[in-house]
Amino acid sequence: MTLISEAFAIAAAFCFALSSMFLAELKGRVPLFQLARWQMLATVAMTGLISAGLGGWRTVGPLQFWQLAGSSLAGITIASTTYFATIYAVGPRITALLFSLTAPFAVALGYLAYGETITGRQGLGIVLVLGGIVLALGIQDALKPAAPASATLTAEPGAPAPPAAGWGFWLGILLGIVTAFGQAVGSLLARPAMASGVEPFTAMALRSGLAALLFILLSATPLGRSSRQPLRAGALGLVVASAFVGTTLGMSLLMAALHAGHVGIVSTLSSMTPVLILPMVWVRSGRRPALSAWLGALLAIAGTALISLRGG
Repeated sequence: MTLISEAFAIAAAFCFALSSMFLAELKGRVPLFQLARWQMLATVAMTGLISAGLGGWRTVGPLQFWQLAGSSLAGITIASTTYFATIYAVGPRITALLFSLTAPFAVALGYLAYGETITGRQGLGIVLVLGGIVLALGIQDALKPAAPASATLTAEPGAPAPPAAGWGFWLGILLGIVTAFGQAVGSLLARPAMASGVEPFTAMALRSGLAALLFILLSATPLGRSSRQPLRAGALGLVVASAFVGTTLGMSLLMAALHAGHVGIVSTLSSMTPVLILPMVWVRSGRRPALSAWLGALLAIAGTALISLRGG
């Protein structure tokens, strides 16, 4: 079963990469909060049906509900919104790379909240993740002044001018960091509920459902009303495809991999999104990613492996 679980983990990473490519196509077509609302509604519909079929709602008690509610606020409402914003700002490749920061943040939060030990190997892993991100971003190029508007060429769907776009580029980086931190906090808050036996799809349905409710309430405010656009089948189809591929199918594969495989190996293989997305960006944009992008992504994955793998 080991090879099957490893294949499932890689397939999950592929699904996460493809989902972000779908989302990148929505830049300029769907406002941010409207995208978040549609995405959460599609996700809760899909995962809710799976949960109902599995009888998962019986695994949630009052305590687990509130634990998952806190996780929803940090890991879904906040982190998903900043995730979409990051894709819009800097594109899916850099977004996937910045998402690698979730592992270092999770280790640090585990240390602060639960007194978990940070080993030397995990410390080296954190350094590799950070180094890989810096290398892949091409930080020296990013520090150069932004190119004039007449020279702007899209390096990848949803991305600004390569490799820098002034303050917009750095805002996207900041949003990506917030996304990774929010995901780590969300996972930390959900950990007790999951350890108590809550069914995974039920947890996802509950978290996304609460987030969808908040986004629906937000749509009644001036901020939400200003971001509405007419419903178009093509854009809605991309949102639903992203929710299905990234959340429903991707999470199903990940859960199947975790069920039969080694947690550390599965976590590492499922974090291969920054590498798997590079050919997708290449095909979509017609531009080959720089060597530093490949090397940086590989370094980030190696760092995640050192953080995730236990023993030895």
